[in-house]
Amino acid sequence: MPILVIGGNSRKVGKTSVVAGLIAALPAFHWTAFKITEHRHGVRSADGKTCDCATAWAVSEEKDRSGKSDTSRFLVAGAEHSWWIRTDPGHLEEAMPRIREILASTQYAIIESNSILRFIKPDLYLTVLDPQIPDFKASAHTSLDQADAVLLHATANSKSRAWKQVLLKPVKCPIFAIHPPKYVTQEVVEFVRARLASCIASSQHETELGRGAV
Repeated sequence: MPILVIGGNSRKVGKTSVVAGLIAALPAFHWTAFKITEHRHGVRSADGKTCDCATAWAVSEEKDRSGKSDTSRFLVAGAEHSWWIRTDPGHLEEAMPRIREILASTQYAIIESNSILRFIKPDLYLTVLDPQIPDFKASAHTSLDQADAVLLHATANSKSRAWKQVLLKPVKCPIFAIHPPKYVTQEVVEFVRARLASCIASSQHETELGRGAV
């Protein structure tokens, strides 16, 4: 069950658009999509209201196909299932048993989150960076050296990035320029397709070796 994680340096950098774009471009993978949101003022329900929950997290499956919410956009793009995980900051670990339970039943998973990298090792991790947004999340900075590829907003003055105060680690992975509103290029699609195909082949090989050892 290959897992693809999409992170980014902040909100509004296009993570959701990348997830939706990859789902639409690679329908053969029968995606189950996840969006993980950490709210600072309590867990929110689907209608935006604060949940009266005994726990600091909530998981719900999206059914609306209007495209009005991020998780709904995933369904519109072609995801077979779409899940929204909401937690209070620092409480994602409590939701992980439920997340792993859902993951175990999926064929291919695509997750919008930086924080999930503390608990799972994905088969592929892409991070979206926008030099014009000053915020650079600690989770994105910490996981930068784990990225298999960077999707970098191609802006006129990208060399004078807004997050100069962040000491970026050397990025040794491929860097793909993106030009919003087009967040997913054919080059990115082929990169993801090839990497996932490699994961599948490796998994099948391990399975065959395991059978031979019996």
